[in-house]
Amino acid sequence: MKDVNVADEVTRAAVELFAAQGYANTSVQQIVEAAGVTKGAMYHYFESKDDLLFAIYDRMLSLQKAHLDEIIARGGPTEQVLHDVCVDVIETSIDFLPEGTVFFRSMHMLTAPRQQEVTRRRREYHDEFAALIERGQQEGRYRTDIPRSVLIANFFSDVHYLSHWYSPEGPEGRGLVAEQLTDLFLSGIRATAGGVSASDDGASAAAVGGGAR
Repeated sequence: MKDVNVADEVTRAAVELFAAQGYANTSVQQIVEAAGVTKGAMYHYFESKDDLLFAIYDRMLSLQKAHLDEIIARGGPTEQVLHDVCVDVIETSIDFLPEGTVFFRSMHMLTAPRQQEVTRRRREYHDEFAALIERGQQEGRYRTDIPRSVLIANFFSDVHYLSHWYSPEGPEGRGLVAEQLTDLFLSGIRATAGGVSASDDGASAAAVGGGAR
């Protein structure tokens, strides 16, 4: 096996084992045996099992952040930019569904410095996402009767919940699901002249539902 493939093979094996038997119940020896590499080869890329768990999530988060920056850099109307960002984060979350499921199930087992790093990285992404919604609110496009933090939590709870029901073998592909969830989110935050979602029909904010990662 070429060295350039070692990290990928180790990561693949770790995801499969963590998913099947849990992070705590998986040993480094089991990972290297499943990957077909030596411990020395694994430790060339990953300092520890903790480092490997972090790397699993880092791949997904780094890709999503790069896509976010690219979409924002392209420019365009706020709603189109936010639409494209939402579709991308859903599609990439589906692409990395096993990795995301494993990570969020085991994140509490990371060392404190790693957990802090994850929090920092996620906040970076969410801050840019929040800035798009704020821009839309300033333009009068999005409702202001509900805090932005709640609007954002509503969207990402849907994304995080994907692993509970989405299946690649199901009748709807990732692109369609991404468009549907994005449409539901954008419809829910879109403002009328009064600043309230067009889907509310005068209902009170307390009655507003929505939310599902």
